[in-house]
Amino acid sequence: MPPVPPAPTPAPTSAEPAAGCADGPAGDPVGGIGAPAGSTARPGPASGSRSGRRLLFPEGPAVDPAGSHHERRIRSFRPRRGRVTAGQGEALRRLWPTWGLDIDGRSVLDLDAFFGGLPVVLEIGFGMGEATAEMAATDPGTGILAADVHTPGQGNLLALAERAGLTNLRVANGDAIILLREMIEPGALAGLRVYFPDPWPKTRHHKRRLIQPEFVELAAARLAPGALFHCATDWEPYAEQMLEVLSACPELENTAAGGGYAPRPAFRPMTKFERAGIGKGHRVHDLLFRRR
Repeated sequence: MPPVPPAPTPAPTSAEPAAGCADGPAGDPVGGIGAPAGSTARPGPASGSRSGRRLLFPEGPAVDPAGSHHERRIRSFRPRRGRVTAGQGEALRRLWPTWGLDIDGRSVLDLDAFFGGLPVVLEIGFGMGEATAEMAATDPGTGILAADVHTPGQGNLLALAERAGLTNLRVANGDAIILLREMIEPGALAGLRVYFPDPWPKTRHHKRRLIQPEFVELAAARLAPGALFHCATDWEPYAEQMLEVLSACPELENTAAGGGYAPRPAFRPMTKFERAGIGKGHRVHDLLFRRR
């Protein structure tokens, strides 16, 4: 892995709370890890005043990095700034410039340079980041590009990564579809993980679910041959839709015997969210498909 530059100078630790989600667990970062090497992405036009605007953290994640309000497309997510703790805010201010990536859709990432030549798995939606940090720690030979729009979770994951001394984890902010479509080259990913995405349970909202034929086709094109596309959900109707859509993609093959759901793999940690779902009587389904 190429030499790692020093972490940026710490900024003030006070964080103004944003309206929205309730507090998540604080992740107060501690010293002892260098910041990862930056991307050598091919540059595009400079960010506009709206897409580059940052409210709480001048050097942190942008509010709307791709100017997505201009793109007329049904969204599979809700923007979530949320309430940020002091520890999360400190991690965002200090670590984002070298550990974070705004999904602006203006350049193609050089993943080999970004992760020092490691094979890279994209994780879409990581919540507060505990499971993501655990997977990165147990598999240091794989780079994890973790994408989400939840500001407290971004700060918490950065803090967890620093605390654990991880060098194989980067945090991306924004629309994962723009990331896949505009910023990742075909065949570049060693895997894709979508764990417990919003099920949008109301029938009129099913069109907002992430796992749709168009998304699966795009994602499959970004996977290298043999790469795993791994989904998990505790919402039975969504699991059925996932199985139908993934099975219909000709570039993917089901790794489960009989073409159904797969046993929960050991590398996917049990999360608080998953335990809560099981406690409510929900059954968790894993789907593991391989790129042909």
